Amino acid sequence: MNIKAWIPNFFTMLNLLCGCVALVFVSEYSFYWAFSLVCLGIFFDFFDGFFARKFNVAGPLGVQLDSLADMITSGVVPGFVMYKMLVLAESNTRFNPSLNNIETLQHQIYVWPLLGFLITVGACYRLAKFNIDTRQTDSFIGLPTPANALFVVSLPLLWNTVECPYQVVNLLMNKWFLLSVTVVSAFVMNAEIPLFSLKIKEFSFAKYKLQISFLAISVLLLIFLKILAVPLIIVVYVLLSVFNNMTHKKASV
Repeated sequence: MNIKAWIPNFFTMLNLLCGCVALVFVSEYSFYWAFSLVCLGIFFDFFDGFFARKFNVAGPLGVQLDSLADMITSGVVPGFVMYKMLVLAESNTRFNPSLNNIETLQHQIYVWPLLGFLITVGACYRLAKFNIDTRQTDSFIGLPTPANALFVVSLPLLWNTVECPYQVVNLLMNKWFLLSVTVVSAFVMNAEIPLFSLKIKEFSFAKYKLQISFLAISVLLLIFLKILAVPLIIVVYVLLSVFNNMTHKKASV
């Protein structure tokens, strides 16, 4: 029995477990714990691929397990989070863990908020397409599901964040804005938008200036804006990639 072959799958299962437990917390409107578990799941998701390459044990079983685990942690969880956010927006309830009416919301069914699961549908299509797309070995085409998950699950945390301007908080309580975010989220995951690779194989600013600049911006945003920086970092990543694509197109003409 090759123990090394099971190590990557073990980390994949931990990713799946984090996603399952995150769903329980989302159902209780415990968005902070759900966000923490998604982050932990993505951490495990990184190491399953790392150990598969390190031990040279990558195989079709690991690929399928990885996608199935990601479907929960980075697909179902953000869709459920968006559903819950739309429920709060539909009921015009400002989220607060101490509010007694949260318990009342748990016993009601809302129709429009179900559209939040379009994120889950988009993630499913993205993961299936990724498994058969040979163009995405070193970089991505479309926003990866873990990055999209981080963006979505961080949004409800901004409601009670001191650093977040009240205009943004009010916007995040607008159901039409949240529905727009849902549609854009599902689209960006599957759009034919090349996103630059974050892998830095050697410290050369000339060769990896885009990656190093992005990492520096991300660190600064996290230091000064804290949790507010998480969705901004994802947006900056996409915008920098689009700008980089436009620059390369102009250079090649």
